[in-house]
Amino acid sequence: MSRREAVWIGSLACVVALLLAVPFAPGVVRAASEGGGHEGGLISLDRSLIVQLINFVILLVILTRLLYRPFLAKMQERTGAIQKSLEEAQAARAEAARQQEENEARLRAAYAEAAAIRAQALKEAAEEHKRLVDAARAESHRLIDGARAQMEADVRRARDELRREVAELATAVAEKLVRKSLRDEDHRRLLAEAIARVGD
Repeated sequence: MSRREAVWIGSLACVVALLLAVPFAPGVVRAASEGGGHEGGLISLDRSLIVQLINFVILLVILTRLLYRPFLAKMQERTGAIQKSLEEAQAARAEAARQQEENEARLRAAYAEAAAIRAQALKEAAEEHKRLVDAARAESHRLIDGARAQMEADVRRARDELRREVAELATAVAEKLVRKSLRDEDHRRLLAEAIARVGD
């Protein structure tokens, strides 16, 4: 039992006791005994009416304090709670709408970022492809130039080798000819002619 309920029950008991005790108050009994010869009962109408009026006022005050005001306070509290719940619901609805708009904005931003990343990746892939093709082309040119240089070096070396062999062969032929019939002067002349021929 709450404190408010205990106060209400105690006040109600006091009111009942007061209502039961008023008809037997000494003044009322005395008035009843003095006016025993009057018609109309034990209690005079004037005093009874005043007592009933006082009892009604006391009861009205007590009921107002114990029942009506707490009832009004409870109703106002209930109305305030309902109003607060409605305001909280509206605030929650507004917050949900704001969250939804924020989520949609984030989703749009994520789509835009994904599109930008895809475009950047495609651009980088194209640049990488071009770089690889250029590198492969440069490497092929380098290999071709290297092979050409090697071939030219081989040709020069073969020519030099051939000249040397021809010179040796000419020298050998000249020696043989000189030994047989030529003098030293003829031998030198023939050798110079052979070397000049090979050089041409």
